[in-house]
Amino acid sequence: MDDEYEKFIRRMNPPRVVIDNESCKNATVIQVDSANKHGILLEVVQVLTDLNLIITKAYICSDGGWFMDVFKVTDQDGNKITDEGVLDYIQKSLGPDSCFASSMRRSVGVVPGMDHTSIELIGSDRPGLLSEVSAVLTHLKCNVVNAEVWTHNTRAAAVMQVTDKETGAAITDPERLAMIKQLLCNVLKGSNKSREAKTVVSHGVTHTERRLHQMMFADRDYERTGHETLNERERPNVNVVNWCDKDYSVVTIRCKDRPKLLFDIICTLTDMQYVVFHGNVDAEGPEAHQEYCVRHVDGSSVKSDAERQRVIQCLEAAIERRVSEGLKLELCTTDRVGLLSDVTRIFRENSLTVTRAEVSTRAGKASNTFYVSDASGYPIDGKIIDSIRQTIGQTILRVKGCPEELNQTPQESPTRFLFGGLFKSRSFVNFGLVRSYS
Repeated sequence: MDDEYEKFIRRMNPPRVVIDNESCKNATVIQVDSANKHGILLEVVQVLTDLNLIITKAYICSDGGWFMDVFKVTDQDGNKITDEGVLDYIQKSLGPDSCFASSMRRSVGVVPGMDHTSIELIGSDRPGLLSEVSAVLTHLKCNVVNAEVWTHNTRAAAVMQVTDKETGAAITDPERLAMIKQLLCNVLKGSNKSREAKTVVSHGVTHTERRLHQMMFADRDYERTGHETLNERERPNVNVVNWCDKDYSVVTIRCKDRPKLLFDIICTLTDMQYVVFHGNVDAEGPEAHQEYCVRHVDGSSVKSDAERQRVIQCLEAAIERRVSEGLKLELCTTDRVGLLSDVTRIFRENSLTVTRAEVSTRAGKASNTFYVSDASGYPIDGKIIDSIRQTIGQTILRVKGCPEELNQTPQESPTRFLFGGLFKSRSFVNFGLVRSYS
């Protein structure tokens, strides 16, 4: 559909959003009606997910050129949404005031901005990788203000937003940007020459989670390796069959429920160029059940067993990428240049590897979440965590959730790097690789 015709259709039929807090006892009901276009379901789910709302049920219909969706949502505590600011934001983001901006947004989740430099990284995962990347950025006088790191199936991807140490603004010097790209590429390549590593440096704000899905999908992280460790019982149950009478392919998914699961699945179906015509989502219990009637954008259902297997693998990967493996550690302190480098170096020196990370900075405060595991695959030694917390600060670094991975009675604690002053280190670049010394 061309842009002018699309704008005409949306002008004649503006989106309608109805928010109902009365009809359902334990959830807020949000109904969205709009002229249909490819990607609109993802746009709606993305808005709700970015507000950290929990989608417990959803009914999707987009036949006949019209999009009709009903969502039952709660806040993180399972309560209805009563905050007027949140309700107003939903109306403005999904209602008629948003239609022209969203209709012309060709890449879902991309919003222009010039206050930082965005760095996208993808390469082979290994223990200490985040520490090395952070050390390079610190050496180059870059401050990491926001970042998200995912690892899956031996691959690692990150989207990092950095500013210049001196100016606090985006980095624009072409030579400096080229140096950043070159050194980070060297770190990502490491000793693995068989898989490609990529570094992209750009300006603007990218929807981080959306971009990470695109990057890992393009990197083919869904292809299973011979060194797979995922237990078959833990693997999501994904099935694809053709409904010949209606010329749909029916995708069914059963797996353990978790936040943002619906967003991750819709991201992947959209990236694979499938259109959801009907859907039903039920996530009121510990297990989520999702069913979609889909066709490829060319109007066809799944054509072969190879295509069916690829859809299954890609959806499994989308679910697994965000699974929180490892012990959850939360760090909250005053932000400074080199903070991420120092913290991840301490993890590395204590034989911990980061499986997922979320880094954010607001009003001079750093709020970071790390999921860590033992680099050798053993249960994490509780004494190591205690030592790390004493080094960083007991109130600054906290263990969250149930620390089931902690080995509270270890035979012998491995040698640990302890130092009297907090974060006293220096780093230097040697042939593009960074090493840290006390």
